[in-house]
Amino acid sequence: MGSGQYAEIVRELRLSRTLGAIFIGGALGLSGALLQNILRNPLASPFTLGISQGAVFGASFAIIVLGYGLTHTSGPQGFTIFNYSVVAFFAFVGAMTVSLLILLLSLNPQITPKAMILAGVALGSLFQSATMFLQYHGSDIQVSATVYWTFGDLGKLGLREVKLLTPFLLLGIGLVCLFGWKYNALLFGDEVAKTLGVSPRILRIITLIVVSFLTSIPTSFVGIIGFIGLLSPHIGRLVVGLDQRFLLPISALIGANILLLSDILARTILAPKVLPVGIITSFMGAPLFFLLVIRKGRL
Repeated sequence: MGSGQYAEIVRELRLSRTLGAIFIGGALGLSGALLQNILRNPLASPFTLGISQGAVFGASFAIIVLGYGLTHTSGPQGFTIFNYSVVAFFAFVGAMTVSLLILLLSLNPQITPKAMILAGVALGSLFQSATMFLQYHGSDIQVSATVYWTFGDLGKLGLREVKLLTPFLLLGIGLVCLFGWKYNALLFGDEVAKTLGVSPRILRIITLIVVSFLTSIPTSFVGIIGFIGLLSPHIGRLVVGLDQRFLLPISALIGANILLLSDILARTILAPKVLPVGIITSFMGAPLFFLLVIRKGRL
């Protein structure tokens, strides 16, 4: 916290990336565990259900259509978001739109878990196409900037962004971890949960709102980071089992560690070039998930 060149590098660059990786990875890992619980689907995650893509569309709408991004020709990105609150709000609206659609589908007893995932893939494709439509009508700089932004890159974070990000993520993580016993009740079915004094419908609505916050706020800052929300709960179950009181916080902790490790690899594997961390999480997440499936024989 002193003065000098190295202190400034640690404080302004390394510290912000490290804290951002911890909080964002934790939020995504927790979101995946929550979605897999309330939807009773081991493949549920913000990325596979299209929630991340909805958040990207909302943020892209704010940047390209409403002009809450300042284009310039200097610097590595050629683009600066100068009003994160507006961008985050529209990202939340996009994520919440997908969440509500998922909630409506989940209330239909005829919709199977497999059909839910297929519906999420379709929603993700829909919002991804809508984002591409916005990019088609944007300027060259806006298109290149939004494409780069969707990769998922912690280099966009500074201490200012971390300060804006932290309260929302800590609030969401603390809120859901207090209700672990209610999520345990959902494991036995809705009827059993009702006899234990838990309202499944209200709990699902509250959870989807919280997941929308936990997904949209990081997405509006760093873009899409896939596989963490899908992989972290599965690793957590190998460690602590199905008890949601322990699985929820351990999923957040595992997600934080995965993203932090991925960011270290992104900065060092092709040094001095720095890769977007979203590329690393995809390369790591896919084979690790296949390994889990092979070892367990099933999801």
